[in-house]
Amino acid sequence: MPIQWYPGHMTKARRQIADTMPLVDVVIEVLDGRMPLACENPVVTELRTYRPCIKVLSKSDLADPDVTAAWIRYFASVKHPNPGNGMPPGKVVAIAITTDRPGESKSKLLKLCKELALHPHGPNKTVRSMIVGIPNVGKSTLINTLMDRKVAKVGDEPAVTKSQQVVTLSNGMTLFDNPGIMWPKIEDDDVSYRLAFGGAIPDSAIEYESVALWGAEYLLDCYPQLVTARYKLKSLPVDGEALLVEIGKRRGALRSGGVVDMHKASDVLIHDFRAGTLGRISLESPDDPPREARGGANIDLDPGDIDEQ
Repeated sequence: MPIQWYPGHMTKARRQIADTMPLVDVVIEVLDGRMPLACENPVVTELRTYRPCIKVLSKSDLADPDVTAAWIRYFASVKHPNPGNGMPPGKVVAIAITTDRPGESKSKLLKLCKELALHPHGPNKTVRSMIVGIPNVGKSTLINTLMDRKVAKVGDEPAVTKSQQVVTLSNGMTLFDNPGIMWPKIEDDDVSYRLAFGGAIPDSAIEYESVALWGAEYLLDCYPQLVTARYKLKSLPVDGEALLVEIGKRRGALRSGGVVDMHKASDVLIHDFRAGTLGRISLESPDDPPREARGGANIDLDPGDIDEQ
């Protein structure tokens, strides 16, 4: 069963985005570059309608570079449906950014915003952009990069930003920054596990060992060399559980009697992935089989149905 997480403040944030969207020329959707399709929010697609969109693949310095290049090609080729309001779908462009070259990332993104803005702007006209994305994908880091100073709080836990804020860049561009929002119901198991393994869903809302087991199985299938190198394994474990046992033994995650503490072993694996110490890893590729529709974009939950975490 997919992991679900939809705190009450996200309903308010969604309404704020909907109310502000008519003012916006271009939408910047920040996606975790290790799992960009899992991070695509159908609510954002619904609300932006015909507006152009820049898909910013953040954390790309942690992702498999070959897979990131494939994602850039994917977003350039995908056909977007007509929004159904008499307007053609807005152009969608994807770019990958890294934290080690902030100046380059800033220049590239601001240039794209100007090029894609809905209406022609003279030198004195303001481009109005909106930054959106699910929690913990790097929106605040991007805002701070664009501002050349810290104006947004950055944290490792999802849902750090709680309310919409407006900032003005040195070039006059207006940015609407929003809290990260999920969609009300995740239909696909693998999507929910990717999001949990990558940190988009808080650890308090997941079954930690189940998420680590999913990650262990994935890493054994897709990045076995990185796993064996990181944990100095002489041979590849037969499955995810066996990998966690080996990690526990090598990292001293043991209970009395020498029994592996699976929670601590899970913590080692999840932390190593999120920190990038395992190596450059992507959790999905454009070549993966098509997934089930995620759904839930048009659902407005009643207060009694909302998790108030």
